[in-house]
Amino acid sequence: MGDVAFRGATRQYPGSDFRAVDELDLDIEDGEFLVLVGPSGCGKSTSLRMLAGLEPVNSGTVSIGGRDVTDFAPRDRDIAMVFQNYALYPHMSVADNMAFALKIGKVPKDERTERVGRAAKLLDLVDYVGRTPKALSGGQRQRVAMGRALVRKPEVFLMDEPLSNLDAKLRVQTRTEISALQRRLETTTVYVTHDQVEAMTMGDRVAVLDRGTLQQVGSPQELYKTPDNVFVAGFIGSPGMNLIHDAPVSGTTANCAGFEIALERDILGRIASENSETVTIGLRPEHLTLGSEGVGIPLIVVGIEELGADAYIYGELMERGERSSSLFAIRVQGEARRRVGSTVWASPIPGETHVFSTKTGRRLNDSPRR
Repeated sequence: MGDVAFRGATRQYPGSDFRAVDELDLDIEDGEFLVLVGPSGCGKSTSLRMLAGLEPVNSGTVSIGGRDVTDFAPRDRDIAMVFQNYALYPHMSVADNMAFALKIGKVPKDERTERVGRAAKLLDLVDYVGRTPKALSGGQRQRVAMGRALVRKPEVFLMDEPLSNLDAKLRVQTRTEISALQRRLETTTVYVTHDQVEAMTMGDRVAVLDRGTLQQVGSPQELYKTPDNVFVAGFIGSPGMNLIHDAPVSGTTANCAGFEIALERDILGRIASENSETVTIGLRPEHLTLGSEGVGIPLIVVGIEELGADAYIYGELMERGERSSSLFAIRVQGEARRRVGSTVWASPIPGETHVFSTKTGRRLNDSPRR
């Protein structure tokens, strides 16, 4: 069994007052593809290294397959790791690179050859096994690094930003290959990335971290549709969710730059229990439509991205007749047909508004109506 469990796992580096990972509680099921995502310095790579045994755990535990491996050496954890920089031996052939760990482990030569051949076929590397890494493309080198991990038949694969050295087109292709391979192998995989698009397209579940703390874990759709807090709302999505902070609440509505958004009764009750007079309103770019002049949230257009089938209009929020630093994104179908410097009015689609506490940042409303 390759299930993984963190229980209150904490890592604080010597001389630092800050916990790189703060009491992480996380369960990863056998055969699951889980992605750890967050901005630089959020603790995702440290969490992976704690699981690998490359970073000590100051408190709490880490277990693999029901075994407490907190104090185990990396070689005793039955894991295989794929690094960002491939870490291939330049003087060795592809086959020798893939077989090296097996050779060190005194696996018989015939079995090494059989395992390498099977992995090479699986990774479409059969024609390259005699080459050295310098004769391969970036994507091929990454597949060799994956093959080296694959031949060991580990309980858990660990991948630390393995695609960050690839160009954009190759990154898309390789992430599809990794996802397909993992589903065929059904090996538990923990994948670290700072790219939330990678996280959303690859993981069975995604765990979002910020400043060493787990913010939310769930399926990509759960994180997108019902983010637990303002951080997850702004981080997940490309572009991220539009956020209007400190929107005044009066009666049953929140005032968003002059546009009134109705709040449901349960939300009003939660606002009252916090003794708050404002909320943070969240709106996805695709949940805004361009309204008639004077109807909706006023924006000054500062940028346009034409993507062919659709476009993104970026605008600065107008509050009390003045431009604010809040940047809004609106997705429109087809051409944008707007000019930079013009004013547009964005109208939220009913039932697609996210409401967060001004005081805690936590979500106040239930899942959006469908």
